[in-house]
Amino acid sequence: MRLLTVKGLDKKFKTVHAVKGIDFHIEQGEILGLLGPNGAGKSTTISMISTLLKPDGGDIIYNNESIIKNPKAIQENLGYVPQEIALYPMLSGRENLMFWGRAYGLKGSTLKKAVSEVSEIIGIDDRLKDKVKTYSGGMQRRLNIGVALLHNPELIIMDEPTVGIDPQSRKHILDTVLHLNKDKGMTVIYTSHYMEEVEYLCNRICIMDQGKIIAEGTKDELVKANNPKTNIHIKIDRDMESAIVKLKTIESVETVIEEEELIKIISKQDEQLFKNIIQVIGELDVTILSMDIQEPDLESVFLSLTGRVLRD
Repeated sequence: MRLLTVKGLDKKFKTVHAVKGIDFHIEQGEILGLLGPNGAGKSTTISMISTLLKPDGGDIIYNNESIIKNPKAIQENLGYVPQEIALYPMLSGRENLMFWGRAYGLKGSTLKKAVSEVSEIIGIDDRLKDKVKTYSGGMQRRLNIGVALLHNPELIIMDEPTVGIDPQSRKHILDTVLHLNKDKGMTVIYTSHYMEEVEYLCNRICIMDQGKIIAEGTKDELVKANNPKTNIHIKIDRDMESAIVKLKTIESVETVIEEEELIKIISKQDEQLFKNIIQVIGELDVTILSMDIQEPDLESVFLSLTGRVLRD
């Protein structure tokens, strides 16, 4: 069942065209990933879905009703986890959950039950009496998610919820997302610029760049449709800049970049490719330390589509 449909969604901020007429949909019970670099338009898109921003064009249909015309249609059924921590640092974790629960209209035993259940889900029940200012960044992120769960929403939107936290808290958040989806039946929109998070969580993925959706589908569909090319990673002992310049002269090579001490190459299918790479590198006074063929993945799809790595 289709839960939400985005049609021709458009948003400008003075001279910046943040979202450029995008279309996508979300099925009930799925985790949809919005993947793209900072500035791609992800946060603007979900702010419009969350009714925090009004679009300049297009429409958003939730359960067969336009939320542009009637924002209340989605607001009561939506949980929103912003990038920024939306908590009161001088209050305890419990006091924050009680405050936001009342804001959702919960009270009495219903509110206490919701706070107890959410605390268990996010795994901070042993620190509920402590002030939020004493929490680690990861714990604050978890509590931020807990606030959005108090009213048991049908749809939850998470805007890069793992930014700047430790690996343990990150893993807990990812597992929490899966729990909410599989065990609680929540539909999730998850934005990220981390490939591995989207690959781990999402049933379908929309890749965004410069305000547009440039590819959409499951991981396998995206890889199959957008990456019929050869991806090679080379490590040399020195003079990477000269090697990159030389490698770009190979006729079949489309993209050459440096990332994490590796030279990454995307090339059209070419039987002479390896021979040409060895020949070009051999013309320089350098040593090849390793050369690996990479299995197609989302990172190589993004690199193939945009000519740059995701976190540029």
